Amino acid sequence: MRVESVEAIPVEIPLTRNFGGSTYAVLKRSTVITRMRTDAGLVSEVYNGDNREHGLEITRLIHEALAPRVIGMSIFEGERVWETMFALSHASRDRKTLLEAIACVDCALWDLVGKALGKSVGTLLGGYRSRLPIISIGGYYMEGKTLADIGREMEAYRRAGMAGCKFKVGGLTPTQDAERVEVARRAAGSDFVLAVDANRGWSAQDAVRFARLIEPLDIRWFEEPCHWHDDAALMARVRQATRIPVTAGQSEITSHGVRRLLEAGAVDLVNVDASECGGVTEWRRAAALCSAAGVDMAHHEESQIAQHLMAAVPHGTYAECFADPERDPVWQSMWANRPAIKDGMIEVSQDPGFGLVLDEAMILRYRVGG
Repeated sequence: MRVESVEAIPVEIPLTRNFGGSTYAVLKRSTVITRMRTDAGLVSEVYNGDNREHGLEITRLIHEALAPRVIGMSIFEGERVWETMFALSHASRDRKTLLEAIACVDCALWDLVGKALGKSVGTLLGGYRSRLPIISIGGYYMEGKTLADIGREMEAYRRAGMAGCKFKVGGLTPTQDAERVEVARRAAGSDFVLAVDANRGWSAQDAVRFARLIEPLDIRWFEEPCHWHDDAALMARVRQATRIPVTAGQSEITSHGVRRLLEAGAVDLVNVDASECGGVTEWRRAAALCSAAGVDMAHHEESQIAQHLMAAVPHGTYAECFADPERDPVWQSMWANRPAIKDGMIEVSQDPGFGLVLDEAMILRYRVGG
């Protein structure tokens, strides 16, 4: 069974307000849908990424650079397909965007393999469990947001069935952000998973100061605590100074970047993102490295993909989503057959491939670039 055509569709949905972290702003929900067709009539249905600026460039790369190399290849020679696409990275000036484009094609290929064999991607990767806990990303900085608002936000996530929250920090002083986290913990209760994410917002010194302030609050992990320019070495310092597990990996674009974090002793968990690092094929290599090192796997956002990955391996942890309806209309509406969340758990789709059904009317309304 061979690839006959590849279509990529960029989607951009304006948001009602800025959902920003310590180092960035989010004003629209963007993703890329990839429909790969085989000569036997199978069609993939998968979306990747929360990109805010370059969906059109990703789709251009797919149509002009990747599809001509992939068309005609068997869907069952995934490693060869991936190697063929990755060869373009050696001459690319923007490897990050190229790897995101490769991820779209690679995930579409895994979707087709699952559909051809009648197996879910989670089953193909190992099938370790059929359900897993899910947490919401939240705690965003917003003008006028009060400590009382933070408490109400945590209560809303509990009502939505979430097992926990990954809470944004790193945009204020360590003392101010520690106060915000303390309010979140008090409102959420002791049985609610609470992690914190600084988005590379602090120096090692400030990160350590913050970590020591929140250590009594039972924090699941401290994500990307330190500035980007020397993050592995700085995170290793933070990890040595606190009992809170340190997490990173979402900013890496290959499994080789994950290996760098492991060799530096910088992380207790790795949250490498399949939509950023070249797809399921490369994520699987990163997961194997982490398994050998005794490091657990998280996943940056992308629950439509991550549910299969986290459920497939023994060292998988949580799926992540945006439970706030205003933050992610794709999660709320475009993913038409999204599994219901109950008691903090998501049932992993057992349908072939990724098992996604998307709202075509919504795609037509928000697609960009013609």
